Amino acid sequence: MNVETVMQELEAIGKERMKKLYISNGAHEPVFGVATGEMKPIAKKIRKNQALAEELYATGNYDAMYFAGVIAEPQAMTEADFERWIDQAYFYMLSDFVVAVTLSETDIAQEVSDKWIASGDDLRMSAGWSCYCWLLGSRPDTEFAESKLAEMLDKVKDAIHDAPLRTKSSMNNFLYTVAVSFKPLHEKAVEAAREVGPVEFKKDNAKSKLLNASDMIQKAIDRGGIGFKRKYVRC
Repeated sequence: MNVETVMQELEAIGKERMKKLYISNGAHEPVFGVATGEMKPIAKKIRKNQALAEELYATGNYDAMYFAGVIAEPQAMTEADFERWIDQAYFYMLSDFVVAVTLSETDIAQEVSDKWIASGDDLRMSAGWSCYCWLLGSRPDTEFAESKLAEMLDKVKDAIHDAPLRTKSSMNNFLYTVAVSFKPLHEKAVEAAREVGPVEFKKDNAKSKLLNASDMIQKAIDRGGIGFKRKYVRC
């Protein structure tokens, strides 16, 4: 399959309802409105194809950009490639669920994420924190430096309430993920989440809502979910 045939197939399975949902979350035209689960049959035909993924990502079409992440070959991508992808990721569903997810399957994931977290740019920071969530939720605890993650917890505790919108959400998820998926720092993450408390999250003119990692962690404890690791990050 080439970029034209993939675009045709994606357009054919787009739904107006999904398109409106994506746009309400920050997507803009061009967008077809394809449910992620509906992409699987096309992905099975292609499997992994980095060259095609690059062409699709460059279209600027949200569905094509998402699908690019599904068929990408992360280990074939360089730091420069990820910088290019994050530059084009214009809202959080791309930065956190395409770029960060793809990055999490590479050997340079922590290195690149650390740079993004320190960048001062909201979507880069959000992607960096999100990538750590994907990493912690899928890789053995032994792949991480406990002291480094402890410092990151302290950073979240000190900065989350004043962080930009998307970074705030990803930091909140980081508190939860460390508590649930990185057993050596479970207690520290629980305490950090308790100290942070509810975090105000307000999008433009939308009604303000509260993020509460502590409540999320307690639910995971109640269902016996501590130590959770997923087998696959990408669908």
